[in-house]
Amino acid sequence: MSKKANIVEKEQVVIRFSGDSGDGMQLTGMQFSNTSALFGNDVSTFPDYPAEIRAPQGTVGGVSGFQLHFGSSEINTPGDYADVLVAMNPAALKANIEWVKKGGTIIVNIDAFTDKNIARAGYDSDPIQENKRDYNFIEAPISELTKECLANLELDQKSVMRTRNMFALGMVYWLFDRPLTYTEKFFETKFHKVPLVVEANKRVLHAGYNFAETIEALPINYKVSPAKIQPGTFRNISGNTATAWGLIAAAEKAGLELFCGSYPITPATEILQELAARKDMGVKTFQAEDEIAGICTAIGAAFAGDLACTTTSGPGLALKTEASGLAVMTELPLVIVNVQRGGPSTGLPTKTEQSDLMQALHGRSGEAPLVVIAASTPSNCFDYAFQAAKIALEHMTPVILLTDGFLANGTEPWRLPRMENLPVIKVPLANPNDTNYLPYLRDKETHVRKWAIPGTPGLEHRIGGLEKMDVTGTVSYVPKNHQVMTNHRENKINKVADFIPELEIIGDPDAKLLVIGWGGTYGHIYSAVKEIRKEKKKIAFVHFNYMWPLPKNTTTLLSKYKNILVCELNLGQLADHLKVNVHGFDCEKFNKLQGQPFTVEELKEKFNQLLGEK
Repeated sequence: MSKKANIVEKEQVVIRFSGDSGDGMQLTGMQFSNTSALFGNDVSTFPDYPAEIRAPQGTVGGVSGFQLHFGSSEINTPGDYADVLVAMNPAALKANIEWVKKGGTIIVNIDAFTDKNIARAGYDSDPIQENKRDYNFIEAPISELTKECLANLELDQKSVMRTRNMFALGMVYWLFDRPLTYTEKFFETKFHKVPLVVEANKRVLHAGYNFAETIEALPINYKVSPAKIQPGTFRNISGNTATAWGLIAAAEKAGLELFCGSYPITPATEILQELAARKDMGVKTFQAEDEIAGICTAIGAAFAGDLACTTTSGPGLALKTEASGLAVMTELPLVIVNVQRGGPSTGLPTKTEQSDLMQALHGRSGEAPLVVIAASTPSNCFDYAFQAAKIALEHMTPVILLTDGFLANGTEPWRLPRMENLPVIKVPLANPNDTNYLPYLRDKETHVRKWAIPGTPGLEHRIGGLEKMDVTGTVSYVPKNHQVMTNHRENKINKVADFIPELEIIGDPDAKLLVIGWGGTYGHIYSAVKEIRKEKKKIAFVHFNYMWPLPKNTTTLLSKYKNILVCELNLGQLADHLKVNVHGFDCEKFNKLQGQPFTVEELKEKFNQLLGEK
């Protein structure tokens, strides 16, 4: 007989699922976030997993987690501290308990809390008993009840234990009054060829739900109403998927085929995978033997008339340096997507960082300017991938699109755009009927040369890494001509500023403090500024998405503020960039390099410190 639960309404909730790498916490978190998004909540997620494929079981270093923030109002971050933690073993508890709100609920798989596992996690005594005063522990025998639930199914022990995550998910579904139907449909689609696996997962999901409904330790469940959102078709999307789709949309809008030449690298690989799955949309992909081959094949595709892209992360961008200079010299359209991660070298491959800005701006030999832009949310990776392709094509230049691990793996609801509402892309193709074709004759307004597709009679011309003669395009070693062509290439990039939006201020025009961010820090800074403004404090926020060229009103806008704070997940690269390129600019820096995004609380503490308030 089920108990009658007290229902408590909440506007927003943060949940963190955590366990060993093989415990399926990423899948569990995605199922809950997708269910909540389909239910109508606004959702933001943050997967956090180790670099090792299989770290030592039961150790803190092998803990994999997934945090999600959902609610009935606008959600901009995955949340700072969790209302609910699911810990599948002692290591998961140790790695995450500091991120649980005091008084929060912690669901533990009590079967995993053996003396051996407790010691392996680094505890000297039972952590549940030590922390019972501060948290509401739900001790669930998840492993044993999963075995009992599947005792009469012909499944091996390993397969049985793989379904434990669904027991925990069922419990959390009951706790937050979520339907089971979306996850059941997921099982039916994913495992349609193995009906036994579908049955096993459904049974365990329901067992967890029923267990939560009957135990006295959970006297309440929570109701989080759907958010008020604009009409349209929505789906939950990650930054990597959004990036891939933005490139596909740009190719369709430009009337070109899309080519991606890449080498797999964490955390950018999913872009290549998503593009490879879209052969039905005319996408061509090539998994190269290394990063250099990846970008070189993309340059070849650009020469041949495709919208070309290559995807990578920081170490791979370093390897693409020489070839990116070739793309600058040949003045071919190319999108280079850099999903930033913790560095240098292998660094923290599964953690997030913003330390590639200077490499993107200056990481080439000679004077080799190109456009650098940065996405700021998982869903607007679509918009900035589209914009990167548009700029590359219309201005005949390589464009580096910066995202990061936080954006790449995080998800949020995304309203599907209509193709007819996307901006027009005007491709500067050379006219095959032009009897006086000159390969480096430039548009007077944009300084852009025409794109001549090879094999077109009358458009034959030289191309390559050697300097070319102005207008005619023959190889040139004339000193003064090199100056002229270098100036042309720089002016072409500078003119892009005429085609990008100006900076906008969020907050008070007469603010005592201006906060500056860029890229994936947007959600956390925006949330912190919004909360500070609710306290009637004068603060403003400006966020950069166009890193080079800078928006045309940058100097005018920034000169209005005396106290400026630049927040970055690096040691101050945007701050230094602005000091060089904005006359009279000065600022304080707030930097974090821990492989994790900012928290709203630490940002608010810094803002209040500079505002002179406790």
